Amino acid sequence: MSLLPLARAVTVRSARSARPQFFAAAPAHPRFLNTVPRCPSPTCECADTPEMPEGLQLDYEGKLNGLISTYAEQVLICTGRNDWSSRIEEDNSGDNLAADLKELIGRGGIYSDPFHNISVLNSSFPSSISRRPKVQTTSAYLLPSFKYVPFLPRVSFDSVEAFVRGYLLPEKLHPMNDGLPQIHKDRLLRNEAYQHLLSGVRDVDDVLVLICGHGGRDMRCGVMGPVLQAEFETQLPNAGIQVSHGPLIHEGVSAPALPGTGGEELPTARVGMISHIGGHKFAGNIIIYLPPNTKNNAGNPHPLAGQGVWYGRIEPRHVEGVIEETIVKGNIITDHFRGAIKQNGEIVRL
Repeated sequence: MSLLPLARAVTVRSARSARPQFFAAAPAHPRFLNTVPRCPSPTCECADTPEMPEGLQLDYEGKLNGLISTYAEQVLICTGRNDWSSRIEEDNSGDNLAADLKELIGRGGIYSDPFHNISVLNSSFPSSISRRPKVQTTSAYLLPSFKYVPFLPRVSFDSVEAFVRGYLLPEKLHPMNDGLPQIHKDRLLRNEAYQHLLSGVRDVDDVLVLICGHGGRDMRCGVMGPVLQAEFETQLPNAGIQVSHGPLIHEGVSAPALPGTGGEELPTARVGMISHIGGHKFAGNIIIYLPPNTKNNAGNPHPLAGQGVWYGRIEPRHVEGVIEETIVKGNIITDHFRGAIKQNGEIVRL
């Protein structure tokens, strides 16, 4: 997928703990990132920055660099909703995928591993639609593995366990687990045989722009999130990036053309709201995931391909600059940078 600007007219919560875990230690080795000190001034007529609710102020002074949750994987659940309960596992009286995952991998769960943290978030993306509509399913993204699981049946807990054992558990245990009994270590390791129990799993090709809009947790994000989503959806096409909407897969309609058969293709992005990732006072908080196949505007591998970049203090006036500098050019904007995660789970900071 190339981010070459084309036609301009195209239109934690962590399952493991109640509070996100932040990692701010100094890096052991220097990180070679392309950086710009601050976001460029906008050239567009962008939306105004909304006023915050009374008594809920934004922090413009505190340190951002390094304020990124530690996680090996983020599970992004497609709920089709824009807001949720403060504790997402309590939605729908506890009958939801986040609650099921917490039961298995959260504190005290049978697959709980304190050295392999899984962050579970809700998102506003709709789930894919199966050709068997009577079977209720939920979709989920796995990041930074860049996998999409379209159909997790909600009628059986077995599919959730297959999801955990086939995709979420580590391939190799942390050395701190060396003292565990072998039977316990075997249980905590990934078993790829379970992957075959889930159909339609595919690689993620869209750039994902995730915006914390969890008003049920803190209204600073609840106010800022929708404004940022609208601004990203307005500005991305101006950079030659098509914004995709609706279910990623709809088995009830004709299949789309295969890649490479429909003429010149525009790069695509999906913009969605997500639940709490920590740092309400730094709203707007966003994560940009760039798939491993992302190209820069010269057709070469994108400098940030396969990474997720965390930014804070993003306002509508910054959106155009974030798209141009980070999504198109592959530059980190130092002034807003909270951290990044590579596809192998390595946390990156300046």
